[in-house]
Amino acid sequence: MSKSRKIKRNPNPPTATAAPRRIPLIAVGVVVVALLATGAYRWSNRRHTEVQAEVNSSLASTSNIPAPAATPDAGLAKLKGSWLRPDGGYVLEIKSLQDSGTLDATYLNPRPIHVAKAEASRTNGEVKVFVELRDVNYPGSTYDLAYQPDKDQLTGIYYQAALQQKFEVAFLRIK
Repeated sequence: MSKSRKIKRNPNPPTATAAPRRIPLIAVGVVVVALLATGAYRWSNRRHTEVQAEVNSSLASTSNIPAPAATPDAGLAKLKGSWLRPDGGYVLEIKSLQDSGTLDATYLNPRPIHVAKAEASRTNGEVKVFVELRDVNYPGSTYDLAYQPDKDQLTGIYYQAALQQKFEVAFLRIK
């Protein structure tokens, strides 16, 4: 004879449990991209600060160099020095001036950009400066500036060759 088995039943039937929630892969991607962007932004700002400190220390060391005793044109000699374009932090440093009007100039954005040509001239009593940049993202961009002695600044037109646009700009002397 067979024994009948009694089936034990649980008085509390199992309830449907919610499946564990998984974070969608897209959300993880967004978080990773945000973290990378934040890190890149912080690194860029730190690097910009370091480069700016290098530029400032470089400018401070060059400002201690005494001016030559005699200059061919006192009006053109006033161009020597460091000039800041406040709308972007660009620096134009004019180190020396030759009798021919050729300038030894450096352009920083904040890193050095190759200066292909830099000249100073006097036209109708006005001191003019022309600078041509030839480097990556600067395919022949130019500055056509005039020295304003009453304000001790350079003002004029910047031609952005890559965009083929002109902008009015001003450079203030860095003391």
